Amino acid sequence: MPEDFVVARNPEPDSSLPYLLRIPLGDGILLKAKDTWPRTSKVYCHRFFDGWPDEAEVVERVAVRSCVRRGAAIDLVLDRGRENRSQFVITTIRGGRQAVFWQTSRTAKQARPGVTVPKARAQGISDLEVVVDTGERYAWTFGDQQVTTRKQSLPAGDYAALGDDGAVLAAVERKSPQDLVGSLTTGKLQFQLTELAALPRAAVVVEAGYGKVVQHTHVRTAVIADGLAEAQVAFPGVPIVFIDNRKLAQEWCYRFLAAAVAASAAEGFATRALAGLAPEAPLPPLPPPEPTPAELRAWAGANGHEVSAKGRVPADVRRAWEEAHGG
Repeated sequence: MPEDFVVARNPEPDSSLPYLLRIPLGDGILLKAKDTWPRTSKVYCHRFFDGWPDEAEVVERVAVRSCVRRGAAIDLVLDRGRENRSQFVITTIRGGRQAVFWQTSRTAKQARPGVTVPKARAQGISDLEVVVDTGERYAWTFGDQQVTTRKQSLPAGDYAALGDDGAVLAAVERKSPQDLVGSLTTGKLQFQLTELAALPRAAVVVEAGYGKVVQHTHVRTAVIADGLAEAQVAFPGVPIVFIDNRKLAQEWCYRFLAAAVAASAAEGFATRALAGLAPEAPLPPLPPPEPTPAELRAWAGANGHEVSAKGRVPADVRRAWEEAHGG
């Protein structure tokens, strides 16, 4: 279970970032922040080097549902009804300096950490190299895209983008409607999806809409529809995408592979950036949160203390609770 998300006052009196944030990711991350929540605009944050203050004045402490890193961003979901979803985006600003921005869906339409995206070229890549499997017949040429192709035997898929080390970053398996139904009914698709699922990113692109695929001359619609649904449940990480025609399927493949290349670069950037944010030693555990009045009343009733159902909890009951729980 993750620790709580904590907002405290910055002990540095002259700091332009008056708050501290304690994010329960890994061994814990400490940031200085401009505000306690990104309500109207993104909140600028910066690493806090001095460790968690022993007598930190806590402004807010909230249980966490989830705290995970996705690329160059940290997604944080708090256990409360309002102001519960936010994201810390790690990026670079002018001069190449690293910066962290805390945002919500209201304050940012979409985060693309560490990446500049022109409209014409996918992910801003001027010339994407696409590797075409040597067994691919009538291969796409990507004549309308900024792509260089070369032939090579691939472990899975028909088209792929490779990393600097030659490993497959992402692959796309191309299917015509006839090929998809044939591989589905013979069981071949199951093995292809197994191989694709072993890659970092993969997809199957069908050169036809879903409605055309299920209306087969010799195979019942229910058999095709159930088989496709079962394949997606078994391999949720390998989407089967239905595109109306060959030209659009080729364009989708180009955009998918370019996005995978950009995501790989962003993940490398995030790994280096988070290493700079992580403290040299794990943060000390937080003390248990103070009990709520309802919890104190329940404890008092179960341990022979008289307490009213409403109003302030008596000081002697609170002292008794503290003594029972180690002060």
